Amino acid sequence: MGFRQWLESPRRVLGMFLAITLIPAAALAWLGWRMLEQDRALESQRVQERLEYAADRVSAALERSLAEWEGQLESGGTVPAGAVVIVGRGEGMEAHPAGRLLYYPVLPAPGGAGPSWFVAGEDAEFRESNPGKAVEIFRKLAESPEPVVRAGALLRLARNLRKAGKRGEALEAYQALIGMKETPVAGLPAELVGREARCRVWEESGAQEELRPEAEMLWRELHGGRWRVLRPTYEFHAEQTRRWIGASPETDSLALAGGVEWVWEQWRAERIARGRRLLMIGDRPVLAVWRSTPDRLSALVGGPEFVASWWARAVGDSTVKCALTDADGRVVMGKLDASAKHQAVRAAAATKLPGTLHVAAEAAENGLGARRRILMAAGAAVAILLLGGGYLVFRAVAREMAVARLQSDFVAAVSHEFRSPLTSIRSLSEMLARDRVPAEPERRRAYDVLVRESERLHRLVEGLLDFGRMEAGTAPYKLEPLDPATLVREVVAEFQEQVAEKGYRIELAAEPERLGIRADPEALARAVWNLLDNAVKYSPESKTVEVGVAREGEQVAIHVRDQGIGIPASQQKEIFRKFVRGGNAPAVKGTGLGLAMVDHIVRAHGGRVKLESAPGQGSRFTLLLPAEQAG
Repeated sequence: MGFRQWLESPRRVLGMFLAITLIPAAALAWLGWRMLEQDRALESQRVQERLEYAADRVSAALERSLAEWEGQLESGGTVPAGAVVIVGRGEGMEAHPAGRLLYYPVLPAPGGAGPSWFVAGEDAEFRESNPGKAVEIFRKLAESPEPVVRAGALLRLARNLRKAGKRGEALEAYQALIGMKETPVAGLPAELVGREARCRVWEESGAQEELRPEAEMLWRELHGGRWRVLRPTYEFHAEQTRRWIGASPETDSLALAGGVEWVWEQWRAERIARGRRLLMIGDRPVLAVWRSTPDRLSALVGGPEFVASWWARAVGDSTVKCALTDADGRVVMGKLDASAKHQAVRAAAATKLPGTLHVAAEAAENGLGARRRILMAAGAAVAILLLGGGYLVFRAVAREMAVARLQSDFVAAVSHEFRSPLTSIRSLSEMLARDRVPAEPERRRAYDVLVRESERLHRLVEGLLDFGRMEAGTAPYKLEPLDPATLVREVVAEFQEQVAEKGYRIELAAEPERLGIRADPEALARAVWNLLDNAVKYSPESKTVEVGVAREGEQVAIHVRDQGIGIPASQQKEIFRKFVRGGNAPAVKGTGLGLAMVDHIVRAHGGRVKLESAPGQGSRFTLLLPAEQAG
């Protein structure tokens, strides 16, 4: 083979050009890549050093704050916002400042009047079922100078007034009970008992307008740390109040109280001398710092607001990403970027922090020096040369390669399309010739198949010949007036016979008015047939195809709609080119000429083809033809 013959192949020309240009370009790129890798490694080292410094700075700031608070546990001082200092001795505990805890882990010994004071009244209430008599007894006791006796009597007085149906007097008794503030009654503050009881009275009477302000006041006092109660008591009254007014729980305050409870339980159980712990109460962070002896506990517990302030002061306006994780690896503060290229970690055991500190950052893309800029400029120049030369060569050979590929695909598709009917015709002819079909019904079916396959083969041949004549311009169209609805109806009826045995149903909808166009009946029928054939081929699941004929302004529209696989937007122009088939269904049989022929026919009639489709939603092809003007 001579060199000139070797160059006749477009692929060889393109390959030779790429070899000549890419080898030196690849060498230059390799050298540039090596230099960039060195710069990148140097910059990566610098970033890591900055991260290590940032991690040391943040951990030192966090540790300094913790040390200051530990010093305040002994010396006293202002308690930061969102935190509380607790002091425990024996079985008792105090919290400073007051009003920041929703509930306490332990309460002082319960006080209140002894049951002997109320025996007579309770006998009248329960044994004799005489609330009126009980009211008189408790009313006298409610005038006692002893607060605890008066509070217990008011509670029982109001209860019996409710039983006697005297709701107004009961509410007055409960109001008097509210005025006794922290006086213990039934193990709870009198004010809490009175407010909750008044809410129940209003609820029982259905007085929503009076209930809501009363419940809102109870909610404010309950969540303002007004009363010293245990967690079960708080949860019970909080749930009742939320039921009345639909309020949301105070998650930050709940987390603070939960942290205090955790510290108290740890001290009571383990007697740990000192410690720092970062907790997750629910989904809120809590910080606990404590010192203790077997007889005394001193601790600072900070809620979410306090932890966020502590973290913000330490991190500051740092450009790196910082995160703090607890002993279980959960992120408590900040955001942990596990995919970051550079990280610095400070373990809790080394820093004495209540968690592990993570500092991360991406590699900086600036400051790599003049070599990167020079290499980028050189690379850009080489790229421009390659793209310019490649474009010229590609334009020279791309069309030849595309034509060769399409022709190859077309020959393969046509061969397959011809092989199927020829195989059926040959097989059935051989069976009939050798008398292998003895029964008359089987012979009749064989003849029907022969006729159908022969017609299919005839349509394939005629389609190829017609398209060739269309392309060459040797097949002029014979335009004549016709009714498109009648023509479409005939095509649909004939096509329905062809696909009925496969379960397909063609539904036709045409306007009752007579429509007129000038068209070649045979050519237009072929266009409609091709659209129906495509609808069936690309609708393997849905067996219904809709066909319609209607007027749209000055045009007549013939549409064919299927519920098939649809056509992506990127292919909706390409499929009207010859030899091209939808790439989303390469296994569908066909020559790739059907839609090209439809487009050619419609354009020859002065119309256009409109396509509406999306993957998985079917396709709608519309032939828009000029309507014939009346008169």
